[in-house]
Amino acid sequence: MPTQPPASPPPVRKAATSKGSATKASAAKASAAKSVTTRASAAKAVAKSTARTQSPRSPSSQPGGDGASLDRPWGGSRRGGGRRDLYRPGMRSDVERWSLISRLLTWVLSRPGLVLGLTGSREEVALGGRVLHRGVQALIQLVDLLGRMTGSDRSDDPLGGREEFVQLARLAMPVRTDVHVTGRHVPGPDGAPEIAVRVYRRFGVGVGTAVDEHRPSAIVFFHGGGWVVGDLDSHDASCRLLAAVTGCVVVAVDYRLAPEHPFPAAVEDCLAAYAWVQRNHEELGTAPGMVGVMGDSAGGNLAAVVALETRPGRSAHVADVPPPVAQGLVYPATDARLDSPSIHALAEGFFLTKAGMETYRGLYLPDSGDWEDVRASPLLADDHAGVAPAVIVTAGFDPLRDDGFRYAEALQKAGVAVDYRCYDDQIHGFFAMGIIPDSLALAIETCDAMGRLMRRVSSGA
Repeated sequence: MPTQPPASPPPVRKAATSKGSATKASAAKASAAKSVTTRASAAKAVAKSTARTQSPRSPSSQPGGDGASLDRPWGGSRRGGGRRDLYRPGMRSDVERWSLISRLLTWVLSRPGLVLGLTGSREEVALGGRVLHRGVQALIQLVDLLGRMTGSDRSDDPLGGREEFVQLARLAMPVRTDVHVTGRHVPGPDGAPEIAVRVYRRFGVGVGTAVDEHRPSAIVFFHGGGWVVGDLDSHDASCRLLAAVTGCVVVAVDYRLAPEHPFPAAVEDCLAAYAWVQRNHEELGTAPGMVGVMGDSAGGNLAAVVALETRPGRSAHVADVPPPVAQGLVYPATDARLDSPSIHALAEGFFLTKAGMETYRGLYLPDSGDWEDVRASPLLADDHAGVAPAVIVTAGFDPLRDDGFRYAEALQKAGVAVDYRCYDDQIHGFFAMGIIPDSLALAIETCDAMGRLMRRVSSGA
């Protein structure tokens, strides 16, 4: 069983270095046959290497027998071949729409030295052996600079920052244009209002698939925002990306927010929306029973809770609403006590702060007696057996890093298949930071991992 490293020491700043490389390539017609032979040999070598990489490991390094250690990436390096275009870290004008400001920010953050030079922060940021991505470092410095210039600080006023949160989210991500999006309302919990949802389907998905087994799966997505901010608009681009990459029908849920609607209102809304998706597969054109859950941050918390609470024997389980077949948890909050080593070591300086999390917790969970309720802290559940296989993603410079890691460990101990990855150079929120090319590629990779998991469980593999 891998163990989590101890709390990291204070950040160490090292002198930045620059690397340059130049590549020259040439080909001649006379060597075409030799080139083909060389490529064939290389392909065999790659296949042999892959076979070695995927050879069986001991149970302690192979969560749920699914081939990924808790302290290393689940798939190693990105796969080549036909998937390389999927991870291309550049603007794709054929299927993406970028605002002018987003294009400018992407250009700037692709050249982080410009920003870091202006702010006098050229030194790399290293913490616990991890080195912060230069583009992410530049974004942090840029936001800090703009905040000081404008005097804008919403840390003590999360409610006043709701609209700002949506506006910034729209600037940070490209909009996929190859996805059909529709809105509707579904029944809420007993005595509560209807819930607004948004349905995403990549064009061409589900066309001509009258047979159930050929219909696409569904993913119910719960947005992040500390249970206080965020809505369908703030995560629209992320849900479009998820639908485009996975080929699943994505249903985003606009659950009620605190402090107007404190715990457990968000949980109840998410359970109701999930039940609607399960019961209305004919209307959605999805395969019956093939429903996964996914979310980022607070949404990852809600996805984990839905997976736990819909198991047979739990209070939220009903006969016609089976539990999810898969769960995707992106830097999830799993322990409301907020006392992990990473929360203390990364308490400030990387967007999400310990003080900010305590403020949001006070709005969502005003009664400290609820902090250890498993519907608020899924990590504290007595038993995680029987929950859906999971993709769990964390970031190296995220205070919630330990929350995700520990939850992956808890699922593994319960015999649940887990694909875990920590993106060491990223921060909380990278899943929606498409203006940094590498962060966008990692968001795509996360969506692709969820899509692979959905296909695997749908095929019964």
